[in-house]
Amino acid sequence: MRGLNYIFKKYTGELRNMKAVYVINNLLNVKKLRRNKPVYRKYGLRKSIFAPIGSQDFVDKDEAPVWTMRSDAQKWLDAHQEEFLTFSPRVRKKIKSYLEDGYMVLEGFYDAQEVALMRQELDKRGQNLEQYTNYTGKKIPDIHRESSIIRTQFTEHPNILKLLSFLMGRRAVPFQSIGFYEGSEQRAHSDYIHMSTFPDGYLIAAWVALEPCTAENGMLFYYPKSQRLPIIRKHDYDDGINTWRTGKTDYVDYENFLEKQLAQANLEKVSWPAQPGDLLIWNGHFVHGGSPILKKGQSRRSVVSHYFGEGVICYHDITQRPALLF
Repeated sequence: MRGLNYIFKKYTGELRNMKAVYVINNLLNVKKLRRNKPVYRKYGLRKSIFAPIGSQDFVDKDEAPVWTMRSDAQKWLDAHQEEFLTFSPRVRKKIKSYLEDGYMVLEGFYDAQEVALMRQELDKRGQNLEQYTNYTGKKIPDIHRESSIIRTQFTEHPNILKLLSFLMGRRAVPFQSIGFYEGSEQRAHSDYIHMSTFPDGYLIAAWVALEPCTAENGMLFYYPKSQRLPIIRKHDYDDGINTWRTGKTDYVDYENFLEKQLAQANLEKVSWPAQPGDLLIWNGHFVHGGSPILKKGQSRRSVVSHYFGEGVICYHDITQRPALLF
């Protein structure tokens, strides 16, 4: 049974803004939401696991954010030297750059054969994108659940999970994945507005290029150090949240708000010509996006996976609903 989750992936109309629809969806996913009961109790959230949830529910709660959002990175490394030293010198250097800039690039993490295997998984679906993509027509949701190759070689790759868990300070739990047959062309954004946590910061992502990224096919862009910008909450830019509605459906309000924040911070925008097999890891607050596709019809195969930290409250601030963890 595909249920409402499938409809949400395909549908863009007014119903996406009604809390009652999401409550019904939550009731249909009771088994996945039961894990939230002890977590809610742990953090003193007095709310039904089926009810809408958003950052406004935590304004009176004071919990320290994940360490990577602070400025005491060296202090963290000193306290976790034993685990830090289990990584290769190359990766240790990358970890230090991640703490400073909010991201790291592991060039050539995958060899040509591994890249080809994962690319084939996208090509199987690229021949009929309408069947597999969500409402964007570009994104293939949760491809790791359909493809054992994507799941074992990427989303649940033991070396990736080990690294991400170290960077968050607790076990990284795969939440979802997206396959891209072409570039997203998405404006600057942080994943955190879509996939939020309490305490803050327990979200991390990994992305792999499966073919060369160029100006023609819409390469990624990002803003180093942007993970330290003030967190944008849905109630910061959207005053339409009430008892019945999740707020405005127009995501452009968030994008415009962030654009002003970036301009004030005067951060450098970097366009990245990734090569097949390059692995990018970024903090959940790290601002990034997809450049316009200058040559229409050009593919830019890639896969991204997002991970929550184990044992925290996970929700979607933009839709005001609890995350459905598997």
